[in-house]
Amino acid sequence: MKNNTINKEEIDKFSKIAEEWWNPTGKFKPLHKFNPIRISYIKNNIISTLKLKDNNKPLNKVKILDIGCGGGLLSEPMCRLGASVVGIDASDKNIKVAKLHAKKNNLNIDYYCASPETFETKIKFDVILNMEIVEHVEDVDFFLKSSSNLLKKNGIMFVATLNKTLKSYLFAIIGAEYILKWLPIGTHEWEKFVKPDNLINILKKYNLSLDALDGMKFNLITDRWSLSSDKSINYIGKFIKN
Repeated sequence: MKNNTINKEEIDKFSKIAEEWWNPTGKFKPLHKFNPIRISYIKNNIISTLKLKDNNKPLNKVKILDIGCGGGLLSEPMCRLGASVVGIDASDKNIKVAKLHAKKNNLNIDYYCASPETFETKIKFDVILNMEIVEHVEDVDFFLKSSSNLLKKNGIMFVATLNKTLKSYLFAIIGAEYILKWLPIGTHEWEKFVKPDNLINILKKYNLSLDALDGMKFNLITDRWSLSSDKSINYIGKFIKN
């Protein structure tokens, strides 16, 4: 077991395109398209689990840690929904972009350049977001263990990633990177994709039990993402800490 989850090559890859984070037609265009379904999924699940009122600030006072926050694409909407948000990322460039954008939009978000095992905090969080990050870390088991240490009892962890199937190789790598050119070539490595069963088993070791598992699929005709029973490419899991 390693004592570090940072993969330097992955950090360098995303640092190089850090200034593109908030350009909806730039290198992170697929993530901008992906964001609405992620936001509604997280919001609705937090509301139902924590039995909150669904008003214009439904996540008021909910403490959220966004791990691998990038430029803040999820941290900002969570803050707007009323949550108290902390974002961490191992790329200093990403954090600088996130801080600048939050300041420009008068949003009070605490950003730190850190990974879960190096992040020092006295508080435990109600919710942890591990969105599209586990396929980029050095040691998935140690990463999830370190993340779970930051979550309070009965807290929620969301993990979204790519399944390790032939279909995900064809669609997420050959299709999205080489044919459609949605993502820079080399964004993903199929060997790093994680099967849902593996994810569930790792988190079980750290007292997190599966509460929901949903697939996500993209419709080329409507140009939109939606929830799906098909988990063969993209999927998202909701886990509760026992």
